[in-house]
Amino acid sequence: MAEIPKHSPVHRDLSVGEVAVRSGIRVSAVHFYEAKGLIQATRNGGNQRRFAREVLRRIAVIKVAQRAGIPLATIKAAMSRLPPHRAPSHEDWERLSAGWRDELDSRIGRLTRLRDQMTLCIGCGCLSTLHCPMRNPDDALGAEGPGPRLMDPAPNTSALPSRDQIP
Repeated sequence: MAEIPKHSPVHRDLSVGEVAVRSGIRVSAVHFYEAKGLIQATRNGGNQRRFAREVLRRIAVIKVAQRAGIPLATIKAAMSRLPPHRAPSHEDWERLSAGWRDELDSRIGRLTRLRDQMTLCIGCGCLSTLHCPMRNPDDALGAEGPGPRLMDPAPNTSALPSRDQIP
């Protein structure tokens, strides 16, 4: 990415390239976030995109939330409740992150249980069909749906980021 020249005059609005450099993301990610309605731009007289400086804080919030595994749709819904023409404040971030805390705690719990149960049966070689806690006589669990059922219920896959959510 190109650096912003040191002699550039400071101005309120940023070009898409300046936003990318300042926020540490690619220009394509800036366009992606705009297309998804997470950030907004205006157009100048030459029809070029211009972003208010507040967009840098919004992108920072988006990036942190994505790193925590929050889906873009959830991020967008939360950010839509913020005032549109100012940077998110510390109080705004506290509200947003508190709303995601239960989901993150649940995910951490699932991952911890999975980690702790991972060596129980698959590949253990115990061959105990009578005493193994993972046995499934007559495929009784097949009626519950596909995938492993005893290790941990399947997570809500809509909460996991898809490829189109990670620029």
